[in-house]
Amino acid sequence: MKCPACSVTLDSKSIQDIAVDECPRCMGTWFQDDELRKAKDSADSDLNWMDFEVWKHTDRFKAVGGTLGCPKCSGSLVRINYDNTGVEIDCCPQCKGIWLDKGEFKKITDALTDELLTKSFSDYVKASLEEAKEVLTGPESFLSEWRDFLTVCRMMNYRLFTENPKLLDTMAAIQRANPIQ
Repeated sequence: MKCPACSVTLDSKSIQDIAVDECPRCMGTWFQDDELRKAKDSADSDLNWMDFEVWKHTDRFKAVGGTLGCPKCSGSLVRINYDNTGVEIDCCPQCKGIWLDKGEFKKITDALTDELLTKSFSDYVKASLEEAKEVLTGPESFLSEWRDFLTVCRMMNYRLFTENPKLLDTMAAIQRANPIQ
């Protein structure tokens, strides 16, 4: 495959354990169909449940015709400023591949991490209910959806104690007063 930005042959590269294609000149990265989600999940397991599914939430972006061609199917890539990440990505509507310029993968994971850290307890309650529903109906395997649900519950627990430090002190006092035998 050729780089859509500078026409150089793409090299194989691994992000964690996900094989992707990278341009040795401009350092852009080509993610085939589901590789971006998998790479994001491998980069930080706390982000697994945060779905970065480009075509799922069409209300969150406006696709604009781009100038780049798809390295896989030769279709035209469209530019999308996706959700609240602040990253413009180039996507292929035909084969669902995604082209990220140098540094954009890190910007995406950083934006998702910021979102993770700024969610309120009530946001986590809503997310846990959505994830519980996905355990039964989600697109990923049962085990994968279950892990997502457990991650959201763990993050909700952290947020509860962050927003209510006296509650943590009270629980610790109860545990000290009633040690498990």
